[in-house]
Amino acid sequence: MSDHTPTSESVVEHPERIPGYTYGTAAAATSPLTLQELERLKDVVGLTPGDEEALREAAVILADQADDMVGAYRARLGDLPFMRAYSGHPDGTPNPEYGAASKPRFARFIIDACTRPLDQDWLNYQHEIGLRHTRAKKNLTDHADSLDHIPMRYLLGFTAVVIATAREYLAAKGASPEQVDRMHAAFTKSVMLHVTVWTRPYVDAAAW
Repeated sequence: MSDHTPTSESVVEHPERIPGYTYGTAAAATSPLTLQELERLKDVVGLTPGDEEALREAAVILADQADDMVGAYRARLGDLPFMRAYSGHPDGTPNPEYGAASKPRFARFIIDACTRPLDQDWLNYQHEIGLRHTRAKKNLTDHADSLDHIPMRYLLGFTAVVIATAREYLAAKGASPEQVDRMHAAFTKSVMLHVTVWTRPYVDAAAW
């Protein structure tokens, strides 16, 4: 964490300028999930009004570090040869253009996970993100030359890295240990809620 690259202003303040970021627009997919199903998922992960307050506090701390966080995630994935072809070319060689195009959206996810209301727009865009991990839409947004499907096992497995590493970023701005614990617990619930909805395009309705 010694090298810090501030998250760009467009990602933090003007996400509508991020190419391919279709949150709240007609270009996002329509989620097959209902708002009642979303409320039940919130109950299952235990997301409370107190967590939502903690997430708003976390957003203040994480927004400027979102670019750093994504860089760390990608460095971790880059250390795993069998993962490189999902963000690089199909033969595993680097695809910096694809990485540069998708990174602002990934950084914005960290901010969205702390700030967006859980409504129909949220449901729709999370379904869109899920589709972009599968053969239905992988590579289409950025016209990328990359493997066309990320197995669900890797989507789920890497969630552990996203959650576990968030703690050090939440602690980087001087918050008390108690505040870090509170924010980290809320962030964990939020990320799990997001990733759970992302899995919907992978399986049929009955299995999900």
